[in-house]
Amino acid sequence: MKILLVGDIVGKPGRNAFTQVANRIRSEENVDFVIANAENSASGRGPTPEIANAILQAGADVIILGDHSWDSKEMVEGIDLEERIIRPANFPKGAPGKGWVRVETPQGNIVVAQFIGRVFMQPHQSCPFEKADQLLKGELANDKVIIVDIHAEATSEKMAFGRYLDGRVTSVTGTHTHCQTSDARIFPKGTAFMTDLGMTGPQNSILGRDVDAVTHKFLTGLPGRFDVASEDIALEGAILDIDIPSGKVNKITAIREKI
Repeated sequence: MKILLVGDIVGKPGRNAFTQVANRIRSEENVDFVIANAENSASGRGPTPEIANAILQAGADVIILGDHSWDSKEMVEGIDLEERIIRPANFPKGAPGKGWVRVETPQGNIVVAQFIGRVFMQPHQSCPFEKADQLLKGELANDKVIIVDIHAEATSEKMAFGRYLDGRVTSVTGTHTHCQTSDARIFPKGTAFMTDLGMTGPQNSILGRDVDAVTHKFLTGLPGRFDVASEDIALEGAILDIDIPSGKVNKITAIREKI
């Protein structure tokens, strides 16, 4: 079974890239399942339910969010209406939505779970390591294929999380930084890992935003509007080749495909 993991979709250019490229990859690479990070898909901020549902209709089987989950008031109120949209599992107890979903497919069940890091991130999240332990010993104890996203800033935290879960989940891949890393690998106990999937959106940018506007901020310290850039659009992510009965990954391949 092949699963396509799509790095942070940024704004309308990113949504267009997903619509055009993800389905092409699905066809050319015989991909069976698509997981997309959509937390920057509304002008660089968290999506509304309408935008998230459009991404589902365009080919995503599951959408994951992140630290921008609640940018849209409508998403706060609407996330519980669509189980295929998940937010980090270690959000505070009172947060709406769920941090994992189990999806039935013809090849078998797939669990997608997301966690958010704490280093250089918002301080009110619970420990992702402890939350992962809780789920793996509880609701997910009998699942074989478990795809994990760690939405975090620090490379060390992402890698430590991947090492901690090695042999206990199918894969651990990172999102959030918008910079694709070149460290796709399979850890000793069989878990696939990649520090960051990258960004789906304008590559001629600074993390998806207009170059001049961001540079001006660094030069002057003055506030400004960071519009989403519009040139050199690509989809970044990775493809997992999975053995369903064992839940292990045969191969992980980083991808970057332009429109």
